[in-house]
Amino acid sequence: MSHLHDSSPSRFALERDMAALLVIDVQERLGAAMPPEPFARLVKNARILIDSAKVLGLPIFATEQYPKGLGPTVASLLEALPLDAAPVDKLEFSCGAVKEVARRLFQSGRRQVVVAGMETHVCVFQTVRDLCQGGYQPFVVRDAVLSRQSENLETGLALMRECGATITSTETVVFDLLGAAGTPEFKQISPLLK
Repeated sequence: MSHLHDSSPSRFALERDMAALLVIDVQERLGAAMPPEPFARLVKNARILIDSAKVLGLPIFATEQYPKGLGPTVASLLEALPLDAAPVDKLEFSCGAVKEVARRLFQSGRRQVVVAGMETHVCVFQTVRDLCQGGYQPFVVRDAVLSRQSENLETGLALMRECGATITSTETVVFDLLGAAGTPEFKQISPLLK
């Protein structure tokens, strides 16, 4: 079922057993080209998303764009990734064009994909466009995506919204997946949001 321009409330509901996390190209050298404060915020929020996904049992996928040139994934994220979520190297801009990523996502059986990473108007946009075309439901975390220029960031977000993606935030995603306070998961995750 296509969610394109579907404004029914169910389109905006993340379900723990249907969701996965995809972290795109949060790499050292690419990060050095970004505005420093927004980049620090992206890294902090991507770490919250990774740690929350681990607590909630969401599959996690990560990629690195041409790591020889752009360096490895930022250390604080790399150390947080589970062993089975080591970043997949790629040259393609869209993760959907990377067979290994597409295969893992398909095999996970998850249809909702929470997306964080860089750059919003290139790899993130092209990936989200492919996810929408493939019948997935992308949730783009606007405080965990970034481009070098704010105009390109806004362009990427607007294009993804037009594709049918839900534009959201780190806390919105985490609390939606939690669903309730007072649970063991809430007690583990709430300190991450301080």
